[in-house]
Amino acid sequence: MATTEEIERRVEQADAARSAKRAAAAKRVGELALLRAEVAEKLGDIERELGDVLAESSDVISVDELAKFTDVPATDLTQWLNGRKTTRPKRKRSTAGTATAKRDASQASSTSNTAPATTQQSALPELAGPRNGAADTSTRIPAPVT
Repeated sequence: MATTEEIERRVEQADAARSAKRAAAAKRVGELALLRAEVAEKLGDIERELGDVLAESSDVISVDELAKFTDVPATDLTQWLNGRKTTRPKRKRSTAGTATAKRDASQASSTSNTAPATTQQSALPELAGPRNGAADTSTRIPAPVT
């Protein structure tokens, strides 16, 4: 029978081999993920440039003509052209009040189409109170819908 010291040494030896394999796997995944991120960023840059060139040349050559001359599917060309408009960086918004303002506007527009004005009146006390114990007591009261 093995001594407690021998058992401990065997466990450590087995754990060392497993730890080395885990470390190697984690390292390789990290390297590949970094490479993927770099390639994805480069691809995004190329697609934006393609969209810009397509937009700049749209007055002299159509997407269909480009597809015919380049053997690039018109759907891909159109996607790059349209995609350049949506890849602009988003503005950072303050989280203070933005969600509440959107929710209030959403509730006002959804209730104005389906509920009578008396239902909106019941929501006023909820909107009138200070938020999160704030000292500012200014309120937003929606205008009556006619």
